[in-house]
Amino acid sequence: MRVLENITYDELQTSDYATFTQTLSAGNLLLFAVSSGSIPHSTLDLEAAKKSLYKEDFGYAMWASELISTAFAKVIPGPGSIYLEQKLKFHSKVEFNDILTVKLTVKEKLEGHRVIFYCEVSNQDTDLVVTGESIIIAPTDKISLNQATLPNVNIEN
Repeated sequence: MRVLENITYDELQTSDYATFTQTLSAGNLLLFAVSSGSIPHSTLDLEAAKKSLYKEDFGYAMWASELISTAFAKVIPGPGSIYLEQKLKFHSKVEFNDILTVKLTVKEKLEGHRVIFYCEVSNQDTDLVVTGESIIIAPTDKISLNQATLPNVNIEN
C-alpha cells in the first residue's frame, strides 16, 4: 500500500514542484462524464460520454483540470490541503488515451498558510494543454495516510 505524506506550509519553498501523471482511459472518461452530470443516467456508455464531453476546440480538457485537483490532494501539498481558487487557460485539446502530466510549482507563499501554485498540464508529446494558477491553504500539521485501494466501478443502465 502506498503512503501519502503531505508537505506542510513551513516545508514548502518557492520553486518547489511535483508532478502527477495519468492517462485518459475509457473508464476515466466515463466516470468523469457521469460524475459531472454531462450525460443522462439513462445513457451510460462510453460513446455517449465521448459525445457529451467532447468539444472540437478543447476535447476533454476539463478532465485535465480534475487532474490538477487530484495532484494537490495526493502530491503537493497533499493530504490536508484546501483548494481555494483556480484560474486556468486551455491551450490545446485532450484526446482519448492521452497521457497527461500535471506539474505544480510553488510560486509564492502568502499569509494564512495560503500558497500560490503555477499549474501546467502537458501531454505525452510535451504539448501544453492547460496552464494557470491556483491558491491552496497548505496544511500546518504533518499527515501520513495509507492510500486506499479504489474499488472497481461498474456502471450499468
